[in-house]
Amino acid sequence: ASSRGRRQRRGEDVVHPLKVSLEDLYLGTSKKLSLSRNVICSKCSGKGSKSGASMQCPGCQGSGMKISVRHLGPSMIQQMQHPCNECKGTGETINDKDRCPQCKGEKVVQEKKVLEVIVEKGMQNGQKITFPGEADEAPDTITGDIVFVLQQKDHPKFKRKGEDLFVEHTLALTEALCGFQFVVTHLDGRQLLIKSIPGEVVKPGK
Repeated sequence: ASSRGRRQRRGEDVVHPLKVSLEDLYLGTSKKLSLSRNVICSKCSGKGSKSGASMQCPGCQGSGMKISVRHLGPSMIQQMQHPCNECKGTGETINDKDRCPQCKGEKVVQEKKVLEVIVEKGMQNGQKITFPGEADEAPDTITGDIVFVLQQKDHPKFKRKGEDLFVEHTLALTEALCGFQFVVTHLDGRQLLIKSIPGEVVKPGK
């Protein structure tokens, strides 16, 4: 049985959470991440064999699937379909003597790759950064994407709501009644002087 003529399926996307600080989201940053992935074996071009030949799997008759039967009662049975464990769902087997020496018949080998993830200014918590076609390769398969999902770490001072930054500051009663001023260090390092309007009484939560 040949794999030629089969309809190509799309491989799964690989999703990684990426923890970032509030400063990273506000100022922008780049992170280099080393990942391992499967790539088509260059020696056998993903055939798995030296000759390029393969045989129909005897365990599943080339279907790539097996059916198991469970008896649930005197007159009840349950049939379940699952990938064939002998050919890993490919429907093909390779003679031991013909196996590719580089991939050992697996059709793919592992490689390490460094991806530079660019976090742009103003990106949001939960936003996705996608690298198309960088997931695991497999024969007769359209390679999926690697997706990084930004996860913002809690900040000790600021909270973000949309495009706005909020900071909580505890005032003494005399400051609330008579006025106050204090300095806040912004995410970009600027020193901001926060002071009340003369004569204004500050109410809780304002």
